[in-house]
Amino acid sequence: MTSGERGIEEMLVGLLKASHLMSVDELPAKVAEYAPVAGLLAVDAYVCDLQESVLRRVTGEGMDAAQGDGDSEFKVEGTLPGRAFQQGEVLPTLRKTQQAGHYQWWVPFLDGTERLGVLRVTTDANDEQAHTAMQSLAALMALIIVSKRENSDSHARLVRTQEMNVAAEMQWHLMPPRSYADARVMIAGAMEPAYQVAGDAFDFAIASDTVHLAIFDAMGHDTAAGLTANLAMAACRNHRRQGAPLNRIGEAIEQVLTEQFADRIRYVTAILADLDTRTGRLSWVNHGHHPPVIIRGHRWTNTVHCPPTPPLGVGLGLEATLCHEQLHPGDRIVLYTDGITEARSPGGQEFGLDRFLDFLIRQHADDLPVPETLRRLRHRILDHHGSNLSDDATVLILEWHGRTPYPLREVEALAGLPDQ
Repeated sequence: MTSGERGIEEMLVGLLKASHLMSVDELPAKVAEYAPVAGLLAVDAYVCDLQESVLRRVTGEGMDAAQGDGDSEFKVEGTLPGRAFQQGEVLPTLRKTQQAGHYQWWVPFLDGTERLGVLRVTTDANDEQAHTAMQSLAALMALIIVSKRENSDSHARLVRTQEMNVAAEMQWHLMPPRSYADARVMIAGAMEPAYQVAGDAFDFAIASDTVHLAIFDAMGHDTAAGLTANLAMAACRNHRRQGAPLNRIGEAIEQVLTEQFADRIRYVTAILADLDTRTGRLSWVNHGHHPPVIIRGHRWTNTVHCPPTPPLGVGLGLEATLCHEQLHPGDRIVLYTDGITEARSPGGQEFGLDRFLDFLIRQHADDLPVPETLRRLRHRILDHHGSNLSDDATVLILEWHGRTPYPLREVEALAGLPDQ
């Protein structure tokens, strides 16, 4: 082992041990303590906000510590750190460092494929060892932030650019990560308005060779809609984890909602689906929701229909029809709520299904990672609606790679992971 490799190991082991008794606020100081032994002279972490519009520096000293500091915040659009975040690339900065011979970089950091932010790293060398040290530190810092953020109000404040309503507070704690990838599938989801969402929710989970997908759209646009979506999601997860089939999961959600809201009707529309990743066989049930759409060959779309039953919670007791579809390698399944297609411009023009699907296809043709495609879609819809959505807009996309698992390099490209 070379001295450089020992330095990297010392940095990672030291930071990992320190992380057991560390808050998010303490992370910058601990990184500053351990990073220099690996040749990393300075490290600043920037986390992205909920709408993926800005990158904010983690100071460890609260929101106002860097007020007036031009380096405290960068926009995702039109900046070098923003480009590193969008494209998953390690990018050198042209900014002069304090001492000649030093190098500065923007390094994306991710939890799996969930994009968290970027690091600004100053190194004393530009070689393979320096790049290994930067990316190893980025990977470890992502794990530490994710393990600490659930009980950190400092982190929650940092990733918010405006006040959040109570329903959105519930929904964001309910959601799975916004992206996931392995050798067989790539999954990404998005939900707007991020700070005022009420009754939309999406879910995905992996169990051996099966991927479960779900999308919910609860009646109303208030806190009660958020409660309805929360109950539906919890009932879905509870019975799914007990091994219930899709039609029985729907019955369980129906029972929970009708019992909880016995004095009034509170319902959700939903798609519940399972994908066998070995064969590409998609099974799903439709409870009064917009049917899924398949994008095939990156240019052809098809709406897959299944006889719908009424929304969950209306208490009609009708049995759901289980439907099936055979996917082809590279197919993308798109689930969405009506806020996506029915978003209207100030002049009254709907965004529409055709515009929605055309946007997805065009972004894929530009070889953008799926998470970046959804980031741009969310901002396109917000722009179309004048940043004032009147209904929740949610989308969940799954790409099936095929029976033969994708090579690691191709999975990384789809997910937008930085090159190693």
